[in-house]
This record gives sequence, structure tokens and C-alpha cells, in this order.
Amino acid sequence: MEYEVRYDQVKTKKKSAMFQYTKRLFDLIFAIILLVMTSPIILATVCAVKLESSGQIIYRQRRVGHQGTEFTIYKIRSMEESAEASGAKWAEKNDPRITKVGRFIRKTRIDELPQLWNVLKGEMSMIGPRPERPMFTKEFQVLYPNFTQRLAVKPGLTGWAQVNGGYDISPKEKFKIRFGVH
Repeated sequence: MEYEVRYDQVKTKKKSAMFQYTKRLFDLIFAIILLVMTSPIILATVCAVKLESSGQIIYRQRRVGHQGTEFTIYKIRSMEESAEASGAKWAEKNDPRITKVGRFIRKTRIDELPQLWNVLKGEMSMIGPRPERPMFTKEFQVLYPNFTQRLAVKPGLTGWAQVNGGYDISPKEKFKIRFGVH
């Protein structure tokens, strides 16, 4: 499913071919290096998740990326297998659906390491706004007109929200930071 990206609302300059090539090269080099360096951590985490609970180890979820294109994002599962049986729901602090191993890998962001594969595939970048789920993307496009600007670039493993977010800011500011909406 595609999402409407109205470029008349997106205030961005067209990037040169050299910039795009350099950014892609940066993404590839860093993703490969990080995958090699973190592979023992990923392997140990996968084993811990499997020992703690049954079900799929790698969690797959549809997300909306560059120019509104949907793709499958990969994570190490940090919740019980049936966590979304009653529908999608934002995770909360001390969420009972999160496993013991899941708490640790979420806190340390180890659960995000499989997204390096998304970077290698060209669906994500190392740096950019975090990709959101299709249902939330539609909702946020209606509520926040500037939300569409996020779809003008590839989503990233890390970005403004991850670097600047905190726990002691207002919900409105959290939203602005999390979704790069200003």
C-alpha cells in the first residue's frame, strides 16, 4: 500500500547524485561493520529469547518508509508471542507483555540490531526518522500535516528523536521529537 506524499508540502532540497551515493556507501559500510561486530551479541540474544519463551525469534512488522512505500522491519522479539493478539497497542513503561530478556534488549536497543539488514537492503538508512506502522502513519498524516515530510527521506536506525528524546518532557514534546514533527 502506498501513502500519499505531497511534495508541495515537503520542504526539502533535492540531493545531488554524489550526496545520495555517499550516504548509501556510508550506510552499507557501517551496517556491514556493525553486523560483524554485533553478531556475537545478536546470537547470544537470540539464544536467550528462545530459552525464555516459545515462538518466533525475529519479529517482523510492516512499516512505512521512503515515499510512503511499505516494507518489513526486523527486530528481535521482546514481547510475548501473543502481545498483539487483541490489536496493535503502544508499549508502556513496565508493560506486562515484555519478557524479562525483552526488558534488557529494549533498554540496550539490542532488539533493533536486525534492522541493519533493512539498511543493507536499502529500505532504511543509518540516520533518519524512525519508520512507523501503516495504521499510525495514516492517523498522524491527518492529525499532523507536517508528518508527511518524514516520508521524503529513508527511515533510519537512529535520528533526532533517539538522540534528543527523554523521559521528563511533556507528551506533546515527546510526540514532536519522536516523529520529527515541528
